[in-house]
Amino acid sequence: MSFSSLPAEIQSLLFLTFLIVYLVTLLGNSLIILVTLADPMLHSPMYFFLRNLSFLEIGFNLVIVPKMLGTLIAQDTTISFLGCATQMYFFFFFGVSECFLLATMAYDRYVAICNPLHYPVIMNPWTRAKLAIASWFPGIPMATVQTTWLFSFPFCGTNKVNHFFCDSPPVLKLVCADTALFEIYAIVGTILVVMIPCLLILCSYTCIIAAILKIPSAKGKHKAFSTCSSHLLVVSLFYVSLSLIYFRPKSNNSPESKKVLSLSYTVMTPILNPIIYSLRNNEVKNALGRTFYKALGLRDCIP
Repeated sequence: MSFSSLPAEIQSLLFLTFLIVYLVTLLGNSLIILVTLADPMLHSPMYFFLRNLSFLEIGFNLVIVPKMLGTLIAQDTTISFLGCATQMYFFFFFGVSECFLLATMAYDRYVAICNPLHYPVIMNPWTRAKLAIASWFPGIPMATVQTTWLFSFPFCGTNKVNHFFCDSPPVLKLVCADTALFEIYAIVGTILVVMIPCLLILCSYTCIIAAILKIPSAKGKHKAFSTCSSHLLVVSLFYVSLSLIYFRPKSNNSPESKKVLSLSYTVMTPILNPIIYSLRNNEVKNALGRTFYKALGLRDCIP
């Protein structure tokens, strides 16, 4: 159903807004990937994980936004049964993977600040590759089990999904069978997927804050905190929006309000990531400048 209840003029405005956001998201995250690959100064573990985050954000957007734009401009609100299942699978896959990747990035910052002398040894290429694989892997079983189980139920009656993508709660309302066991699994799974990475992040930042407070100089404290501020801001945006969606009482979670809140982590957070990491990170800004001058053949003008 997407936003079909809104007037055509508002839908056209939403289409234009989301299209601009979508294009900027793809461009911003693609630039992050290209610059961190091309610039030798950004071949550290932190930017390796940032590339992974950008890949996830691009995938997340590709799964949801193009179909949503199609429903807004073409008024074609249909999606096939297989298409709905596929969209749900990759939504869970990218969402779960991002939860664990954000925890991995917090661990990387913990090692960098609490064990700076051993950082290159601990976060060697083999270790960072294993951490990245460990971040992406949980999304596969979670998405496979939840999507396969949900779409094995019989569906009857209305075929209207009251959302702008195939999320589990609105699709579950179309099932005409006992879903109590599935709902328990979904709640427990969501709590584990959100809380385990969240606890790892909290533990990492507790140690980081303790280490920063021991730094004698104010300049040293500011430098240490600045290396974490971008990640901490991204984590806050992601987890606050998720919590508002999946941990509010059902009585306070109307379909329309859920659509609006869902936009925060499906559309807005992916565009904010490259903005946050670019505007708040001098290394990325300098690397963008160097890459720009090289692309124009102005190597002698590189600052």
